[in-house]
Amino acid sequence: MEFTSYIGIAAGIFTSISLLPQLIKIIREKETENISSFMLFILIAGLGLWIWYGLLKKDYPILITNSFSFLVNSLMIYFTFRYKKKK
Repeated sequence: MEFTSYIGIAAGIFTSISLLPQLIKIIREKETENISSFMLFILIAGLGLWIWYGLLKKDYPILITNSFSFLVNSLMIYFTFRYKKKK
């Protein structure tokens, strides 16, 4: 494997796990008032396109890391609506 592949894999891993601390905080505190649902939907759309791109190019690091990000962000959206305070 080339050095550039390692850089791409590392970038994908860091990007994929970047929202895990936020997700854990939401689950623990059951508080999502300051989370932007709109931002999450835009991010999900971008991740969906990255997954599609990874499928078309048969680029498994892109496909796997963005699929994981899609899962984490889907959970963020789920918990954002589940724990949304009703006014």
